[in-house]
Amino acid sequence: MTQTRILALVGSLRAASVNRKLAEAAVQTAPDGVEVTIYEGLADIPFYNEDLDVPGSAPAAAQALRDAVAAADGVLLVTPEYNGTTSAVLKNAIDWASRPYGVGALQDRPVAVLSGSISPNAAKWAHGDVVRALGVAGARVVENAHLHFATIGERFADTHPKDDAEALTQLAGAVNDLVEAARGELVSA
Repeated sequence: MTQTRILALVGSLRAASVNRKLAEAAVQTAPDGVEVTIYEGLADIPFYNEDLDVPGSAPAAAQALRDAVAAADGVLLVTPEYNGTTSAVLKNAIDWASRPYGVGALQDRPVAVLSGSISPNAAKWAHGDVVRALGVAGARVVENAHLHFATIGERFADTHPKDDAEALTQLAGAVNDLVEAARGELVSA
């Protein structure tokens, strides 16, 4: 069996972001034969502008993201919730990876979404917005691989998610479902 590659995109740029820590814990849960990599460089990508998106001369940072998504067997998006929606960083990454429309790097790519928020809502609004954007972009959204983490400021105040047995179990399940979808072993919604 060949190595399955999962690319994680984190919608928070903050170094101490709990959403980033959730992605780091997800990396730890990868089963044998699976590599989960957190993409670095989302902060370097300009806001999507069709004037910049010229075939053969897209901004290097945007093209690097497209190439990384295209090379992945599946994508794991981790979204915080800012003012009731996803972060501009994550939405921008979806916009760049979705173009050109109909043949972008996200087209038919299995994608799972994790959301985490300090609120009891667990970033479900942001999660819904990301799922909607992915659907329009043509991604294969793997519904059963989704997770919502509520009150993360309290839950992970004194511990990293990688040290939380319940979180690790949940993350391992989501990563496994995404891997199965990437390998064609699971029907995605």
